[in-house]
Amino acid sequence: MIVKAIGCTIYGIDSYRVEVEVDTAQGLPQFSTVGLPDAAVKESRDRIKAAIKNAGYPFPREHITVNLAPADVRKEGTGLDLPIACAILAAVEVIHKEVLLNYILLGELSLDGSVKGVPGAISAAFHARSWGYKGLILAEESAREAAIVEGIEIIPVRRLEEVVEFLAGRLLLKPLKLDARSLLMQGENYRVDFSDIRGQDIAKRAVEVAVAGGHNMLMVGPPGGGKTMLAQRIPTIMPDLTLEESVETTKIYSIAGLMEKGQGLITRRPFRSPHHTISDAGLIGGGQTPKPGEISLAHNGVLFLDELPEFRRNVLESLRQPLENGWVTITRSALTVTYPARFMLVAAMNPCPCGHFGDKARTCRCTAQQIRQYQGKISSPLLDRIDIHVEVPAVGYQELVGKYQGESSREIRERVKRAREIEKARLPHKTIPLNAYLTDKEVKQFCVLDRESEGLLKDAMERLGLSARAYVRILKLARTIADLEGKESIAPPHIAEAIQYRTLDRRFVLW
Repeated sequence: MIVKAIGCTIYGIDSYRVEVEVDTAQGLPQFSTVGLPDAAVKESRDRIKAAIKNAGYPFPREHITVNLAPADVRKEGTGLDLPIACAILAAVEVIHKEVLLNYILLGELSLDGSVKGVPGAISAAFHARSWGYKGLILAEESAREAAIVEGIEIIPVRRLEEVVEFLAGRLLLKPLKLDARSLLMQGENYRVDFSDIRGQDIAKRAVEVAVAGGHNMLMVGPPGGGKTMLAQRIPTIMPDLTLEESVETTKIYSIAGLMEKGQGLITRRPFRSPHHTISDAGLIGGGQTPKPGEISLAHNGVLFLDELPEFRRNVLESLRQPLENGWVTITRSALTVTYPARFMLVAAMNPCPCGHFGDKARTCRCTAQQIRQYQGKISSPLLDRIDIHVEVPAVGYQELVGKYQGESSREIRERVKRAREIEKARLPHKTIPLNAYLTDKEVKQFCVLDRESEGLLKDAMERLGLSARAYVRILKLARTIADLEGKESIAPPHIAEAIQYRTLDRRFVLW
């Protein structure tokens, strides 16, 4: 007897349908799985057999063959446990086989028959809706993230018995429904605020410009100046996630298995800060079956690289393409996966190996050659892709003990929002209407300079030896600075400020 159930597995940030076909035939008791299963899927036979018996249902003493179609695509993970178990139970007529085809089943089975959550629930829900299935049956702990998908029934279950009784029509399970927009409106309360930072007015201004236009930035300064403190507060001045951004970010965290138990939606912009010993696979993503790396986990948020020169050269150079494209493609012999990676890069570094070059309070003991070699660890192509280079000097005693309190994150965020609204109105049909992502054609159209501004930029290009990419970056920065002031045209002060943010275009910096 052949019975079919529908499951799904992950491919990139999306899922694809897997038809689980079970054939029971006379012969010696045997359980075999075909269709390119990985080790976790092969081991499911022991979990499924124990779960069915411990749930109180008969397990057929026949030759059981499980086929996972399409047979030429590798299946991985434990999410196929539930559809395989239900197909076997339908083969022994515990469940009506016609009912199985109305739902996608997703879940790992414990030996006692309980159903556990698996990564990718939200992607499975979108898949089930697009293919016209009535609903998705999955573990209760994964149901909240799937329930934000409208137009499909999300049936949360705890045990295999609940699934069987529901499919048999003897148990009524109420679909779980969540309003994604209401979850977003609740907002997130940050424990940090820009008002915590003493001094560093120039650096805070640079951060505001960077966030307003979506520009990447590099902070250079001695240890203890507040570089990390500034970076950690950047998400607090970024506009709230839109529903589309939140769903896309949730997909990535779901397939990476990083969703907190019971969490339905990622409502806070990500802030990822990997250690400098990270590998290129950890940063970009990879593995035999490619998984998202830190740049994808920072999608729609901030990727903070502290102690930038300490990262391995090949790791840093692998950032160049994602910074330009907003996505990363990982190719292996068996498959090719593309992950989104549109993030704001924020990096920090010391000016020299000892960290005190240019520090008025402490003496630098590094030689000129050591300083050149240290700064030279950051290649020019990578620096070209970082729009803002800003100095973060040591904070003086008077600033630390003074009563002056800087602007709050709320005040800065309001200015950032107004600037981004101007950018969106300028390019209403563009997916990412930020100045950092303007095309060459759009730069010529929206970054027109008057004669005085052109002369100022020409002098800077010749004196600093700026590249063509740096020239375009300056124009984009000037456009953002003008938007923050609500100005339609770019003026010389905007160009002058933008040029000041290209400090490291000179190979040897003397502050």
